[in-house]
Amino acid sequence: MTLTLIVGSKNYSSWSMRAGVALAHCGVAYSEIVVPLGQPDTAQRIAAYSKAGLVPVLIDGDVTVWDSLSIVEYLSERFPTAQLWPADPALRAVARSVSAEMHAGFTALRRELPMNCRRRYQNFAIGEAASKDIDRICDIWRDTRNLYGRTGGGDFLFGSFSGADAMFAPVVSRFVTYGVAVDTTVGAYIEAVVNAPPVKTWMESARQEPVIDRYEFA
Repeated sequence: MTLTLIVGSKNYSSWSMRAGVALAHCGVAYSEIVVPLGQPDTAQRIAAYSKAGLVPVLIDGDVTVWDSLSIVEYLSERFPTAQLWPADPALRAVARSVSAEMHAGFTALRRELPMNCRRRYQNFAIGEAASKDIDRICDIWRDTRNLYGRTGGGDFLFGSFSGADAMFAPVVSRFVTYGVAVDTTVGAYIEAVVNAPPVKTWMESARQEPVIDRYEFA
């Protein structure tokens, strides 16, 4: 049975991007329903798929999974050959930890630098709270890439593309959109994520969507 993923507007919905990128990485057939955000019927349309009233939502036959991190966990069990988590238990624990930290934190970054794949800002003023979030995120990327990624022989946080990279993909897009200054190591990671096929496909689709004024900065 074909899976169905319900997402919000791809240009703006960072949580949808996490699930969409993870599912695309699995390389399995699925259908996709995009619910435009900020419309009079948005809530009603999303509620038809999940009582939580939020996107993303993954439907696999009789199973409905909501919340992006839960979807990544479900996909890792459903499609083990996709290797969404590292095989090594120690690496897997770290990958889940940094993914959970992303899932639960960095509220200032989310608030001050909302996702917008198509826009590019120069000299964007980043506040103190968001700057602290950025510093911590860069530490995570630096540490995991230096300690784990390189030993795995790949360009991502844990060697090959993983659920942790899917969780951070919208943050990477924010760094690009707002021109966040980074060092060489972080820059190399950003380049690797931006060029990962599932991420490229998502961003290309996002750039084709209609502009929703309420989610745009001047």
